[in-house]
Amino acid sequence: MEESRIARLRKACAQAGFDAFLVRDTSNIRWLTGFDGVFDDEDAHALLALPAAARLHTDSRYAEAARRAAQAAGGAVEVDDARVAHARFAAEGMAAFLKEAATDSGTAAAEAEAAPVAPAPADAAGAGSADELVPVAEAATLGIEDAIALREYRALSKELAKRVPRVSLRETDGFVQKLRAVKDAAEIARLQAAQAVADAAFAHIAAFMRPGMTEREVQVELEDFMRRHGAEDVAFPSIVATGANGASPHAVPGETRLEAGQCVVMDFGAKVQGYCSDMTRTVFLGEPSPRTRAAYETIRQANEQVEKLLAPGVTGKQAHELAERVLAEAGFAGKMGHALGHGVGLDIHEEPLLAPRNPLPLEPGNVVTVEPGVYLPGEFGMRLEDFGVITEDGFMVFTKSSHEMVIL
Repeated sequence: MEESRIARLRKACAQAGFDAFLVRDTSNIRWLTGFDGVFDDEDAHALLALPAAARLHTDSRYAEAARRAAQAAGGAVEVDDARVAHARFAAEGMAAFLKEAATDSGTAAAEAEAAPVAPAPADAAGAGSADELVPVAEAATLGIEDAIALREYRALSKELAKRVPRVSLRETDGFVQKLRAVKDAAEIARLQAAQAVADAAFAHIAAFMRPGMTEREVQVELEDFMRRHGAEDVAFPSIVATGANGASPHAVPGETRLEAGQCVVMDFGAKVQGYCSDMTRTVFLGEPSPRTRAAYETIRQANEQVEKLLAPGVTGKQAHELAERVLAEAGFAGKMGHALGHGVGLDIHEEPLLAPRNPLPLEPGNVVTVEPGVYLPGEFGMRLEDFGVITEDGFMVFTKSSHEMVIL
């Protein structure tokens, strides 16, 4: 039986010297609880994981659904909808919640994502350094997780020092995100289901699109198909870029019309049971030119060589550098410009990264994209993206759509 996610958090807290952990990011709360049908995009929740209990604070809009989900999950999470404000770390409400929840243990710990680790200079309002304003705990350490403004963090630190003197704030960096980087079997099943919808959408759109359509028309049809065939939503706004527009990796689909002789880049994904998929395919409207054909064959080689390399122990840096070498050897040095890949889960961008700045080894359960591209401003751009999971001995690709060149 797999270890629960909250148990994994408690174990990580023990290793870090935390007594408990306060979570504010909604994606992290959803991941830790495993609750479906409860959360939306609103910042209206806090989860406190204590050594022997976990308490979710929410409000009346979500309380009934949260209690049903908690009961279905075996009651390991208590649901509290007391009328205290904690949106954006309202100090009075958060202090009341923490004081009550932490009384039994006498200790607490949590994460503050956006506050700087180094002392900060006084700002225009006269605030001092982060070190001056974070109280030193007599018996407990509280870290707070969320992307919060420094001023709000400082204000909360001061207020909590008065209201809950045994609890102090301690900032960390991506504490829960690092746990989320290793997917369990239930998450992998949902990611595969999301990718199945995206693969079906690609087969549909390749048969649907033709010269004369606008990028926007193709985007609307692509996203509508995913929603009509099992997606609760799209994972992100789809990219459809034709001709020279494809040289912008995050092009916004517009009124540019597809023309014969061009290639069209489509980057899209479905969301199923909260989990995202992510894929990119480039199709050709008529026979490609020798230059575009060479570029496509190069990104295909880069994609396939990296996917063959990926395994536990390989670093994100090594994967990225291999793709760059393949591109350079074919005459496309420096023409990618972005990281090779990123993690995918409840959010479309998660840990770990396949990028030069990631020297850490991959491990089983990491789910990553592999998306080499070539972008030539004023001419064309193209990308070939799969995603999959690091296994005990390699890389299992979720994406089933072929790498063969698609010529319409």
